[in-house]
Amino acid sequence: MSLPGFRGYFREDELARAVYSEAAGIGRAIPAAIAVPVDAEDVVVLVKWAAETGTSLIPRGSGSSMSGGAIGTGVVVDLSRINHLGRIDERDRTVWAEPGVLWSTLDVAARRKGLRFPVDPSSGDFCTLGGMVATNASGAHSLRYGATRAWVNAIDCVFSDGDRAIVTRGEPAPRRIEAINRFLRDVHGEIVASDKRRPIFHLGVRKESSGYAIHDYSTKADLVDLLVGSEGTLAIMVGIQLTLSPLPVATSSVLGSFPSLEEATAAATNAVEAGASACELLDRTFLAYAATGRSADEKFRQRMEGSAAILLAEVEGDSPDAAAAGAQRLARAFSESGARDVDVALTSEAEHDLWELRHAASPILSALEHSTSMQFIEDGAVPLPKLPDYVQGVRKALAEREVSGVIFGHAGDAHVHVNPLIDVRQPDWREKVSGLLEDVVKLTSRLGGTLTGEHGDGRIRTPLLDRVWHKDAIRAFALVKKTFDPTNIFNPGVKVPLPEQKAITDIKYDPLLAPLPERARKALDDMVTARAYDRFRLSLIGG
Repeated sequence: MSLPGFRGYFREDELARAVYSEAAGIGRAIPAAIAVPVDAEDVVVLVKWAAETGTSLIPRGSGSSMSGGAIGTGVVVDLSRINHLGRIDERDRTVWAEPGVLWSTLDVAARRKGLRFPVDPSSGDFCTLGGMVATNASGAHSLRYGATRAWVNAIDCVFSDGDRAIVTRGEPAPRRIEAINRFLRDVHGEIVASDKRRPIFHLGVRKESSGYAIHDYSTKADLVDLLVGSEGTLAIMVGIQLTLSPLPVATSSVLGSFPSLEEATAAATNAVEAGASACELLDRTFLAYAATGRSADEKFRQRMEGSAAILLAEVEGDSPDAAAAGAQRLARAFSESGARDVDVALTSEAEHDLWELRHAASPILSALEHSTSMQFIEDGAVPLPKLPDYVQGVRKALAEREVSGVIFGHAGDAHVHVNPLIDVRQPDWREKVSGLLEDVVKLTSRLGGTLTGEHGDGRIRTPLLDRVWHKDAIRAFALVKKTFDPTNIFNPGVKVPLPEQKAITDIKYDPLLAPLPERARKALDDMVTARAYDRFRLSLIGG
């Protein structure tokens, strides 16, 4: 099949569809076709065709999505080839980038100018800026700098009828776009009033990637806030203007090991108050696997014995002396909170050694035998005082389901990643998955938290949103989606559930699932092993 005027790849063959049927998360969905536009005009052609034919489009970047938002049964739109990085404006500290630009590419270019994009996900080597904006991504330094939304100044969008426009923060929205005009005319007042009656946000939660950012929009009436985090459900982004920040003059880091989780979480609160720019938690479950996985590091093994948790924190300063003084403040805060051992790193080499453990999380998990690390309860965030209750609740759920699990995350933001280790050789493994999901959704709801702090709702969490959002919020989400995308062609089943939609459907690790073609299976497995999600999928099969 060919689309008149479309210049990119359009593939309907089995092999191409297979290599786009999976992303970094647990799901699998065989798409109807693959479209790889070469520029923004290609996206316009594609969207107009989809609008005329009623075809659903699933935008994606490098496929590092955890929550299922980058896979689907419609046409997967791979935006990774639209990847031009514009000139960095050093005076205004801004840059225009196309959605397929990698975070790491921008990072290298910005650092040459003494700048950086401070939102730094652990997937930065391979994730795209478009994907980050789509999910309102964050990272370790979000403790100080916030998530992606605050750093997006403008978005170049293609809307559901194929119209294209730039939406700029602080400027009137372009009402010539029918979707925007419809929203401002029919929905703006209603959702703002709804938010004023009952605010549409989770009180005390520092990181949020769930639903639409209606409270942010209602506060500032900036359409950019609503588009960021919308996961390709309201428009397809073809350009993004980001604000950059100066590089810190100096940093120092502190590692503290704690005999109890309560002491570690208390120390995280103190670290926030002491001005930490990052504060990461490694729970004892992670430490146990790390201790057995690291070869010839006896000091590390000794440190882990008896530790319930480790905190890694960083402080920035306008001079090496200021950073060192900040590190000493953090060290005192850790000690006063009950840390058994505290290490302070004042040089870049020493900091690298401390943080190496945190960055080793994914390789450690991927090397485990007989158990599969399945990310389906992997992104919850709660109010900071509730962090001990959340981690203990997750531990209890894992124990009651007789499942091992690894827990780590962003302690300063009370944002936790959980990787249950599921043995798919056991006959009841699917029941354990669904049971654990139910347990943790209940826990999150009870603690006033969100199901996703930085990875997005995707297809896993969307059917569960009414468990953690009040009825007025759910209604407002549906209104926003319907107004921008009346025929539901953009990523259907994300943010607003389809009828009878289930959280867990086909799991790519299921041994009973029909196998993918051998060539596609090997290509995807090799890509995961190498953590090379930025590789163009069609190149994996010689296309």
